[in-house]
Amino acid sequence: MQSVFTGPVYVVRDNIDTDQIIPAQYLNLVPTIAEEYEKLGSYALVGLPNSQYPTRFVEEGQLDSQYPIVVAGKNFGCGSSREHAPIALGSANCRIIVAESFARIFFRNCVSTGELYPCEATERLCDVLKTGEVVTVDLDQATVTVQSTGKVYNFKPLGDVRPVVDAGGLFNFARQSGMIPAQA
Repeated sequence: MQSVFTGPVYVVRDNIDTDQIIPAQYLNLVPTIAEEYEKLGSYALVGLPNSQYPTRFVEEGQLDSQYPIVVAGKNFGCGSSREHAPIALGSANCRIIVAESFARIFFRNCVSTGELYPCEATERLCDVLKTGEVVTVDLDQATVTVQSTGKVYNFKPLGDVRPVVDAGGLFNFARQSGMIPAQA
């Protein structure tokens, strides 16, 4: 499994809720249908106010984001329990969220869907980094390294969450570890 990710970050502030991550009007898209899963990503973070986030996470007319890493403040993913939120981000080719803290249900949905690695920062990185800065996230070392400065920041190790996300979600993990029979 990949353990090191390098790319530009998309930086958001505190209390980014699931309506901002994927507005309700797109919840009719069914993630288990391939073309609808792909379309879901084009709407990731579209609910953010343009006045505060003039750079869009997914550019108009695109299906994928150029930002594989989102850096956030406190309480990322608050609001509802919709699992479409981490799925939309994953569909847009985001792989990692580094946040100061997560809403509990969003964190769990990241893990159970296997879409995103939810990394809890030990410092407030949304005040340090700017959208577009390139970082390297090393899941094994639990570090974020800013490419332009070499400065290294830590996040809490993923622990038992990591193999579940590595497997592609809870059901895949359960099949791989023999908890449930493999699909025929």
